Amino acid sequence: MRCLPLPGLIDVHVHLRDPGATYKEDFSTGTAAALAGGVVAVLDMPNNTPPTVNGQRLSEKTQIASEKARCDFGFYLGATEDNVGDGATLSHRVAGLKIYMGQTYGPLKMADLAALMAHFQSWPADKPIAVHIEGLAMAGAIALARLYGKQLHICHVSRKAEIELIKKAKESQGATKLTCEVTPHHLFLTQADAARLGNLAHVKPPLGTEEDRAALWDNLDIVDVIASDHAPHTIAEKESPEPPPGVPGLETTLPLLLTAVVDGRLSWERLIELTSENPARIFGLKRDERTYIEVDPDDRYVLNGSSLKTKCGWTPFEGMTMRGRVVRVYLRGALAYADGQVLVQPGFGRALF
Repeated sequence: MRCLPLPGLIDVHVHLRDPGATYKEDFSTGTAAALAGGVVAVLDMPNNTPPTVNGQRLSEKTQIASEKARCDFGFYLGATEDNVGDGATLSHRVAGLKIYMGQTYGPLKMADLAALMAHFQSWPADKPIAVHIEGLAMAGAIALARLYGKQLHICHVSRKAEIELIKKAKESQGATKLTCEVTPHHLFLTQADAARLGNLAHVKPPLGTEEDRAALWDNLDIVDVIASDHAPHTIAEKESPEPPPGVPGLETTLPLLLTAVVDGRLSWERLIELTSENPARIFGLKRDERTYIEVDPDDRYVLNGSSLKTKCGWTPFEGMTMRGRVVRVYLRGALAYADGQVLVQPGFGRALF
């Protein structure tokens, strides 16, 4: 076995379903899955039931995570038409503000232009505004961020035209605060896979064409972060007449990327930038030298959803051959994961903000 040390991954886009939907994931199982995937810190989205949109709900969620999380954690504040201006008092407690501007799922879609502008105007400039945005509306979000001088982080970019727009915006003067992320499922799956997988591949944004996927790889130098958008649902939910969007991803992100390294599609340096260094820089996280992971880049195996730590127990990458496995995870000096076993108890994780 050949073990290589790497910085632990920081996954800036997860949905751990706690509170509100713990039958399909919770902070204990979700962060166990994180550690198994080499992830040492997660940033959890606000579209819970109830959504994380005020100080009370943020405190409640923090208390739950403090008792159950096994890796470190942080949260986003969800933007609504009713909480404009709360950023001044809550921004120091969160990773950023999350605005759902596109075809999203859940209760937080922003449809009021005046409220949207007010959020961009009032949110502190030292914390990112993360947006779920697709297609034409992406240009509007970029314009608003430039107008108000705010940090904009575009989530799960999935289309050729979108990454080309972001490239142009980054090249132009005044777009230095623009960052973006892509997901493994948009990098490794396409509409052809969606036809094969059926409802299991239902995600938002939807899987793109091969041309879209190729454009993401071709413009990976424009991408700042690879994030899982871990969004687990039960098999029964995904097989229902109206399946919810989302796939699990915390445990498969790094194996997919390690395979890309072995295949020559990604360098070790770029892997570290996309999964650790850039997330820490964008969200203001300090690195602890005692936190790192060890991977075996030579281990070859077939993905099996039933062996995953995530509560939902499946993966859209079922049956794919991987090259590279997480062997050990050290979190703040403690051996948190080794040889397939999570070694830290619920409550070991710490709040990042």
